[in-house]
Amino acid sequence: MTPQTRQRALTHVPGAGTAPWWEGAVIYHIYPRSFRDGDGDGVGDLAGLRAELPYLRWLGVDAIWLSPFYASPAVDFGYDVADHTAVDPVMGDLADFDAVVAEAHRAGIRVLVDFVSSNTSVRHPWFADSRSSRDSPRRDWYVWADPSPGGGPPNNWISVFGGPAWTWDPHTGQYYLHSFLPEIPDLNWRNPAVEAAMLDVLRFWMDRGVDGFRIDAAEHLLKDPLLRDNPPATPVTGGHPKNLGEYDRLRHLYDRGHPDIHPLYRRIRRLLDEHRPGRRTWPSPRSCRSRGWGSTTGPASTAPRWTRSTCR
Repeated sequence: MTPQTRQRALTHVPGAGTAPWWEGAVIYHIYPRSFRDGDGDGVGDLAGLRAELPYLRWLGVDAIWLSPFYASPAVDFGYDVADHTAVDPVMGDLADFDAVVAEAHRAGIRVLVDFVSSNTSVRHPWFADSRSSRDSPRRDWYVWADPSPGGGPPNNWISVFGGPAWTWDPHTGQYYLHSFLPEIPDLNWRNPAVEAAMLDVLRFWMDRGVDGFRIDAAEHLLKDPLLRDNPPATPVTGGHPKNLGEYDRLRHLYDRGHPDIHPLYRRIRRLLDEHRPGRRTWPSPRSCRSRGWGSTTGPASTAPRWTRSTCR
């Protein structure tokens, strides 16, 4: 692809008579911490990424997708986000990010970022507030529940990484939900304030020039509001793409992928379309292989799958 062709792709608006830019695009995935060290401290950063943009242009990529570079204790490789609108100091700062976006666009390369939407770090100010008291205004920003009648976790849900998906908080006398590590509590997307705050995160990065998002753990945003137990898995109902050990013992009907998730992704789709036509979101690959989310018209199951590069 020539620089002129890339520039035409950057200015294309879907519906203008030619195929959208993302159909057939070459998207280069970058984990910034290991991609290129720009300041010599032994850790990859945004300055190092920026230095490699000429190489990426030479490769002919259409877009780069960045794994998390947000402020994080890095318990889970940056997916434990402590501030969704700040760059981790190890990676640089917002000025470094702005420079990456500007130079990428000059090279005809779009920039996609991870939207870590289903959870936060325990060090996020929202969670610190939520766990401070049952009366906290942000208590319902996360999923809290009383022990089961016989004691112990509220239900049989298992963390993707093994063990109960619930951790006891002695200070407030309830369990909080974490689909992954205990250090990464799940946000409660059924709370309108949480949805509004997270949509503001999308607006923040779009205002800085981001062209699209890959939604991490897309199926985990909404769970069964009744917190029902998952039934046991069988050879027919299991079928996860890879062996997840204990997690594979259950059929995950209630701890992920609730039907309410489809209207949520349509609202996200509308937000991106209203902010700037042509932006796209990509749920994580495993999510889209099994479900199609984000269609603005018709049943969500009619939305294109990951294998066609997008959910729209």
